Amino acid sequence: MKKYKIASVLMFIHGACMEVGGCLCLIPILIMGNDKFDINQYFTFIVPYFREHMNFMLVMGAIYGIMRMIGAVGLWNNRMWGLVLSVINCVITMALMMFMLPAGIMDGILATTALLLILTQYYGKKKIIEQ
Repeated sequence: MKKYKIASVLMFIHGACMEVGGCLCLIPILIMGNDKFDINQYFTFIVPYFREHMNFMLVMGAIYGIMRMIGAVGLWNNRMWGLVLSVINCVITMALMMFMLPAGIMDGILATTALLLILTQYYGKKKIIEQ
């Protein structure tokens, strides 16, 4: 049970600080206008489409961060839906982290650590084939 708690804390920090917090920090910049601030000076992504559509990236990041925090709360409360939602979030993050460089590096570290903790707690010492 301890590994689930650690994984849920990692996922909550990941969702709150990186996803939702990052979106909230950029909202004033977008309200004041891109002409005063060059967002791409501070946030660069490997895929040009992401750089060109930062508004959509903020909305997507906020939704994704909220879903990550919901999964973390469910995992913390020992709910099966929280476990499944957390695993889905971690796997999707692992698949997408290469497109979100350089921020994807930290996403990958947090998501893979949480996924490893979840899987080692869930499966424990079970073997593939019991003999």
